[in-house]
Amino acid sequence: MIFTVTPNPAVDHTIHFDEPLQPGVVHRTDDAVFTAGGKGINVAKYVSALGVDATASGFIGGHFGKFVRDRLEADGVASDFVNIDDNTRLNTTVLADDGEYKLNHNGPHITASDVDELVEAAQANEPDTLLVGGSLPRGMALESVDRLARAGDWRTAVDMGGKYLAELDADYFVCKPNRSELAEATGRTVETNEDAIAAAEALRDGQFEYVLASLGGDGAVLVTEDEILSAPALDVDVVDTVGAGDAILSGFLAALEHGLSDSDALRMGILTAARVVGVAGTRVPHLEDVLTNETRVDVTTVRTR
Repeated sequence: MIFTVTPNPAVDHTIHFDEPLQPGVVHRTDDAVFTAGGKGINVAKYVSALGVDATASGFIGGHFGKFVRDRLEADGVASDFVNIDDNTRLNTTVLADDGEYKLNHNGPHITASDVDELVEAAQANEPDTLLVGGSLPRGMALESVDRLARAGDWRTAVDMGGKYLAELDADYFVCKPNRSELAEATGRTVETNEDAIAAAEALRDGQFEYVLASLGGDGAVLVTEDEILSAPALDVDVVDTVGAGDAILSGFLAALEHGLSDSDALRMGILTAARVVGVAGTRVPHLEDVLTNETRVDVTTVRTR
C-alpha cells in the first residue's frame, strides 16, 4: 500500500479559452474543471487507477478541504487527512490560445500538533511506501519530512522542489525532480539530456536509492545504483501538462508494487504520463490497461554504473 502525503493540497481549477488573454478584457468560458489536486493526491488517484491500494493524506480545512475529501471519496480513493482550522488553497490553471498560465495560493498555516497528527496517521496506516509530494505549507519545516521518512518501516519517496531535495537528511527510496529541480538541487546547468543524467547521478549519490527525472518532451531518466535508463516521451496530443510528472512517478511506483523490473517501471511511468497529458486538469484518464499495454516505449540502458 502507498500512503501519499500532500502537505499543501489544493482544489485545482482549470479553465480553457480559445483566444489569447488580454489585459482589461473580460474573458468568458464554460470550459472549467475542478479536481482534488496536489502532488501526493494526484499520485494516490493515479496509482489507485493502476491497481495499487493507496491512501491520500495531508492537511485540509474549510470548504475547499471538504471538496478535496469528497471528491476523492467519489473517485473511490481512500483518505486519512488531518483536519486544520485554516483553509485549503485554490490553484488555477488557465489554458489559453497564447499559452498556459498558473496562479497558485500559498496555502494554510500548520502547527506542530498538526504535524504530530500526520505522523500518527502514517504510522496507523502501516504503508509499504510513503510519498511526500509538493510544497510545504507555512509552519511546516523540512525536518518534518525527514521525520516522516524515519517514523516507520517503509520506503519513502519524495517529489519536492530542488531546494528541498538538496537539504533533506534522511535516507530515501526515490525522488522525482524535473529539469529545473535537478538544476536547483545540484547547482548544475541542466539543459541537455546529458546534463540531466549527470545531475541525477550527483543527486542520487546523496541519500536516494533512485532518481527518476522527468524531462518533459524528452521523456525521463532513471538513475539507480547499477545503471542509468532513459525513455523518450510518447508522441501524443497534449491537452494539459498538469500532473505529467506525478503520472510518471505514479506509473513507476505502481509497477514496482506489482513486482516489475526497473526498466518496466520506467516504461509504465511514460505510458501513464502519456494518458494523463491527454485530459484537462488532474482528472484520471483510462489507466486500467497500462500494466498490460503493448505500446512500444524504447527504454534504453545509457550505461551501467
